[in-house]
Amino acid sequence: MIGQSRRTFVQTEFELAYLDHIHACNNANLSRYARFRIDDVPVGALRSEFATALIGLGSDFVRDENGEYGFGAHIKTSEQRNDTLIAATTALRDQGVIRQLHGEKFDIRNRLADEPLCQLDRFAMPYFGCRSWGVHMNGFVRKADGIHIWIAHRSKNKPTYPGMLDNMVAGGQPTGLGFRENMIKECGEEAGIPEDIAQNLTPIGAISYLYETDEGLKPDVMVNFDLELPAEFLPTCADGEVERFELMPIAEVAEIVRSGFTFKFNCALVVIDFLIRHGHLTADNEPSYCELVAGLHRQLNP
Repeated sequence: MIGQSRRTFVQTEFELAYLDHIHACNNANLSRYARFRIDDVPVGALRSEFATALIGLGSDFVRDENGEYGFGAHIKTSEQRNDTLIAATTALRDQGVIRQLHGEKFDIRNRLADEPLCQLDRFAMPYFGCRSWGVHMNGFVRKADGIHIWIAHRSKNKPTYPGMLDNMVAGGQPTGLGFRENMIKECGEEAGIPEDIAQNLTPIGAISYLYETDEGLKPDVMVNFDLELPAEFLPTCADGEVERFELMPIAEVAEIVRSGFTFKFNCALVVIDFLIRHGHLTADNEPSYCELVAGLHRQLNP
């Protein structure tokens, strides 16, 4: 099994801090999980109850003498893995073990430099504890009184984190697209940002965390971009995922993050990173500055 204590955060009357968002995004109790491997490569982690359901499907998945899980020896190619995962996730959804499937496929690989070993439905990734990559974008405007940030209010009808605050544009990284290509696509789909403006995206790094949900483990990486927008540009809610956009002064956004959990859990980290890079949070004005900088880049070893 694989260990770290879990920490649960509930907003009360105590004074919150930026660092609480780092801790909240790294809440996983790894002692509850066993590794999932493809050949000799560790690519995920399974809770015991999910592992039992997976093994119960038949010989396509096995548990070895070390208590780790993987495909049966007869499944050797990426095509066979894909077919097996489609059949398994469909069966487990029908059994109620997996709540729902999305239909969009994510690559399974341990590191970005690795070739994908197979693909898995987006909503099944945490059940298998496999690493997902995503793209997030800070849209902002420079005004006479300083930087203002575009904030998205998620639709109350979204199946995940309805009604919470979000970065201006964000999305998962599906199979077959580059990160910049995906970000430009998401800009048009989510906020109506035309491609000639979205082409000005600036890649600014990545954030990683190890988060535990009701479904399982999310050892995820967000590849992030900044986009300085014209003052006259107004985003539109193009695909229904966002209820409205709001342009807010950087200090107001910072206070929302510092004082509560109204942002979707990982989006708060993207905002904190923006606040650091644009000089709003510094070593002189934020006591947890060094811990914040280090905490945005969690080493992921599920």
